[in-house]
Amino acid sequence: MDKLSAAGLVRAYRRRELSPVEVTQAVLQRIERLNPHYNAFCLVDADGALRSALRSEERWQRNEPLSFIDGVPATIKDLVLTKGWPTLRGSRTVDASQSWDEDAPATQRLREAGAVLLGKTTTPEFGWKGVCDSPLTGATRNPWNPKMTPGGSSGGAAVAAALRLGFLHLGTDGGGSIRIPAAFSGVFGLKPTFGLVPSYPLSPFGTIAHLGPLGISVEDAARMLTIISRPDARDWYALPYTPHDFTVGLEDGIAGLKIAFSPTLGYASVNDEVATLVKSAISRLVDAGARVELEDPGFEDPSETFRDHWYTGAANLRRNIPTERRTLLEPGFAAIADAGEQIPHMQYIAATNARAITGHRMNQFHEKFDLLLTPMIPITAFEVGQIAPTGTAQWMHWTPFTFPFNLTQQPAASIPCGFTSAGLPVALQIVAAKYRDDLVLRAARMYEALDPIKTPNVPN
Repeated sequence: MDKLSAAGLVRAYRRRELSPVEVTQAVLQRIERLNPHYNAFCLVDADGALRSALRSEERWQRNEPLSFIDGVPATIKDLVLTKGWPTLRGSRTVDASQSWDEDAPATQRLREAGAVLLGKTTTPEFGWKGVCDSPLTGATRNPWNPKMTPGGSSGGAAVAAALRLGFLHLGTDGGGSIRIPAAFSGVFGLKPTFGLVPSYPLSPFGTIAHLGPLGISVEDAARMLTIISRPDARDWYALPYTPHDFTVGLEDGIAGLKIAFSPTLGYASVNDEVATLVKSAISRLVDAGARVELEDPGFEDPSETFRDHWYTGAANLRRNIPTERRTLLEPGFAAIADAGEQIPHMQYIAATNARAITGHRMNQFHEKFDLLLTPMIPITAFEVGQIAPTGTAQWMHWTPFTFPFNLTQQPAASIPCGFTSAGLPVALQIVAAKYRDDLVLRAARMYEALDPIKTPNVPN
């Protein structure tokens, strides 16, 4: 089981070689052993998971699975509503005793498909930063080196994926929060086109925040995306639903596609070792027949535009917290909420206009190129407990390749492409035009075939 993906599990269920109950029991034992050291989970519901696994096992015995993820252990990031479990969002300001009687759309779709929900994965408070520690749950640690951060804000999901504490992991990405921890933790993560995966309630950070899968295989992510992209009337922003199996065409490769490689987006600074590994990844694709040209997309650094969206989102979020509980907020989050309150309305409107210009530029860019490749993160994981590497003030300063594509709402994925001399993962980012999530998955699958995803060796 240790070497199987979600797709491999389902094939084993079908052949009666494994059962959902024994797989779930094994995963729960692994969580019990490893979670105290890595802190990927803030809630584990062993009894509920085993009940769900038993129902799945009965369906498989009747040859009546609900879907191609029936019986697969899955996790939900603790920013996403889960019926019967508190969603505390890494914050001491959230009242755990309230009624938790509603699933978010993605959670509901996973339940309907028969996935075995194990529990909630850790997040920084309200997902506000690119690392994974919070006043409520403490620090989550990197699976390749526990002294380092796994990245965030979907850090718990990425660590759970890397350590095989489940097989399908739901994350959120409002500025890189799926892709940052996927890169630092050495797993695959996809931020889908905005609106493809229904969201409810809408993130406090608005239309820059996406939901998507993390895992240790591209096919698993494609399976999960197929399920969680099913429609839900609660999402006013959702795209019109077109049934689509994202595993279809996954092996079609990228022959005939025009691909751009931008080492810096025209303005970013990249660590030498990271740059070398990313260039090697590009060479692998070229050797396999990909047509790659060196070209920047042509937009200016949009960090100020993103900041105005992010900080005002934080201010709006805090506005809805009871005044008497605001002193419980993490000081760093409170500081960006303070900054957001000082942004004038006209400055915010200017930021929305600047966002549109960046999106327009990328639409034009994709008239020429099907895909854009960049480094995922210009550095590797730094010490746990820090918000940024030494000498850097904010998480946006060390993630220049992530948040631009939240502003433009495009699909973007992180796939591992090697390790530094210190043994830390490095990743390649794959970006496509809006609505072409299939191309991102195809390219990622092709690269995965050339350079399979590796998982860390941890004590049994």
